[in-house]
Amino acid sequence: MGSGSSKPEEHTFNADSPVRFSQSVIDSLQKTPESDRTRAQNIELKIQSRVNEELTRIRDAGARKLSDYTSSLTTNPPAPGSAAPINPTASHDPNSLAAHLSSPFYQDHSDGKPAALEPEKIDSGRSHDSVQGQIMDLRKKLEARKKVEKSAPEVDRAREKLVQCLRVNDRRPLDCWEEVEEFKAQVGRLEKKFVAGVGR
Repeated sequence: MGSGSSKPEEHTFNADSPVRFSQSVIDSLQKTPESDRTRAQNIELKIQSRVNEELTRIRDAGARKLSDYTSSLTTNPPAPGSAAPINPTASHDPNSLAAHLSSPFYQDHSDGKPAALEPEKIDSGRSHDSVQGQIMDLRKKLEARKKVEKSAPEVDRAREKLVQCLRVNDRRPLDCWEEVEEFKAQVGRLEKKFVAGVGR
């Protein structure tokens, strides 16, 4: 990659006989400022102007349609000189939307919520008393599970010895290995007792 040059190579061709151009060709080449780059820029400018014209046309057509639709929804006829065609029967038609909305008997019953978002009420066949009974049963079961038995005094003593040893030997916790083993043994006995009580 680094050995080759990145510039295009120039080729020089030597003709056997001298090449001559007419003075008019030489003058036209020297006077014409157009190159490939300028031609591409001119084409790009033409394309941009065409796109802008088309966008303007589409925007104007959309604005006209919007004004037509809004004028057909209003109860007052459009002002003279507007682009919308005036249809005198549209505002007096009793079945039109404008007539319906302007009616003194019109009421909005939507409460600001779409009807599709309202949840359907499903009757599960349960009464208030049956649900309350189930809730109370579940609370009793939960309270029974929350009860924690007080640990045995042997486990408490082993834990206190371990904590005291670790505080004294805070830089050398491995010196408390005897207390750790005693605590493990006490907890193991407590676990065996619990497993035996649950298995009944």
